Amino acid sequence: MALYRTYRPASLDAVVGQDHVTGPLRRALENDRVNHAYLFSGPRGCGKTSTARILARSLNCAQGPTPNPCGECQSCLDLAANGVGSIDVIELDAASHGGVEDTRDLRERAMFAPASSRYKIYIIDEAHMVTTAGFNALLKLVEEPPDHVRFIFATTEVDKVLPTIRSRTHNYTFRLVSAKVLAEHLASVCAAEGVPADPAALALVARAGAGSVRDSLSILSQVISGCGPEGVTYAEAVAQLGMTDGALLDETVDAMAAHDGAALFMVVDRVMEAGHEPRRFATDLLERLRDLIVLQHVPHAVEVKLIDAPEDQVAREVVQAAAFGAAELARAADVVSEALSDLRGATAPRLHLELMAARLLLPASDADERGTRARLDQLERRMSAQPPAAAAVLSPASVPAADTPTITVAPEAVRVVTDSTPAPAQTPPAKPASTGRAPRKLSEVTESSAPKAQPPEIPAAVAVQPTAVTASNTSSDESGLAEMRSMWPAVLDALKTYSRVAWMAFANSAPISLSNGVLAVAIDSAGTAINIRSSGHDERLRQAILDVMRRDVKIDVVLAPNASGAAAAAAAAPTSAAAEDAPPAVVLPPIEVDAPSIDDEDAVEESGVDLVMRTLGATQIGEIQH
Repeated sequence: MALYRTYRPASLDAVVGQDHVTGPLRRALENDRVNHAYLFSGPRGCGKTSTARILARSLNCAQGPTPNPCGECQSCLDLAANGVGSIDVIELDAASHGGVEDTRDLRERAMFAPASSRYKIYIIDEAHMVTTAGFNALLKLVEEPPDHVRFIFATTEVDKVLPTIRSRTHNYTFRLVSAKVLAEHLASVCAAEGVPADPAALALVARAGAGSVRDSLSILSQVISGCGPEGVTYAEAVAQLGMTDGALLDETVDAMAAHDGAALFMVVDRVMEAGHEPRRFATDLLERLRDLIVLQHVPHAVEVKLIDAPEDQVAREVVQAAAFGAAELARAADVVSEALSDLRGATAPRLHLELMAARLLLPASDADERGTRARLDQLERRMSAQPPAAAAVLSPASVPAADTPTITVAPEAVRVVTDSTPAPAQTPPAKPASTGRAPRKLSEVTESSAPKAQPPEIPAAVAVQPTAVTASNTSSDESGLAEMRSMWPAVLDALKTYSRVAWMAFANSAPISLSNGVLAVAIDSAGTAINIRSSGHDERLRQAILDVMRRDVKIDVVLAPNASGAAAAAAAAPTSAAAEDAPPAVVLPPIEVDAPSIDDEDAVEESGVDLVMRTLGATQIGEIQH
């Protein structure tokens, strides 16, 4: 006989995990306040029908109504697990007896007195299968039954039961049983059967039962029938149930934490080569990520029974949860959940698992908020894991005037010209006049109405002094600089939301050094650098970095290696005759520029229409002739 039939509960005390139902029923029997109709609802295999039979046995016991049937009278013997049944306790399956004719027949038979028992009890299983006409035919009988009739309805879909029937019954909702309670019950069954069982294997069986006592006992019966003399072992349970080994899940999570792509793809290969069901693996991984998320937010989750797992597994999960940020785990759970949906009916499950692994390793694949938060979590964990940077030993430098913007020339990007004569500024060639009617220039529109602003005076370049930097400071700054460079596109995107003009000024910029909280940003034009300082664009960039990387740095604008020689010479030109003894001019080696800066002559000469189209992304749809 199957275990779920052998160990069917025979009393209210033997019902597993439903104390919120058995307690009120016990008190109702003790006080002789039993209602004429009950409605038991809940998931399958949780004890609804068993409790209905126990209630019928308690009502018809010779010593009853009592919560503890004697088990010796004829009624108790007939209603026992291996009894022949009682003519006064009628079980009906509404799936096959839910029509209006069946209901009318029941209504006629209910009028006859019980043959040998106290009550005639009708147990109607799968009550939601009764048709509307059948419920309507039964309604009057349920509302005002004879004194010797009791009804017990059992259903898994209580919302399909006619509301008028529900309103005339006492409703009790059965719940799924926790894995811990199920494992303890399975251990007692194994002890009664004389079969040794590994607690970890019983935990797997309880998890496979998904909270259903009947399903768990059925699975345990299968495992016991196929196990060897050593009893129910963890390996045997994993093999028979197709569950994912806990060690495999540990390897998966560790590879995710270490961003080890090789290890993660090897896990996927082992899953497929071993013949595991891909959806089962994804489901088990999602459950593990759920446990890690709960442990991050509720450190005492085991004590409050939010997590049902062995102590050694919980200890490993605590360590794993500490290796992730909250946003990282939430995003990983979303990725696995989406992959679980994609795997349903997939023709290439291995490909879907590998794509899931790739997305888990690459937060940048998500351009939405969750991907950004995951990247921030990674950066914060990396920065918190780094040792504090050693203080850099720098030589004293001249302090410029407070009201004058300064331009710093990057030491590693300059070369000293031996000729002290500054190179003459090249005059841009004049453009040929167009034969057609050209649109009015933006400078022509504003020239007549606004006074000409004097260009800001460029101060003399500060002589670059040799700087001594310790090795430890260099290494720590390089790691932070590498992170800054990797996140620079995201920083510029954030800057674009603050000010499009500021974004244009920094469009061709790049971070070149980071020291003592000062970030040097290379700009390819001296005029652009002065404009950045005078207009406050550097503060907007600072705020963008703070929003994206959660790091507050001071912005220092420097001339990039791709600045033209004329611009560097102009920045370093003396402003008076007394500056003739100044150090030789600093000239930067020109390199090919990908895109023109906003101070190039082409940008100055472009028309107002072109400027609007380039800056705001507008499209010219026509031109009005004056």
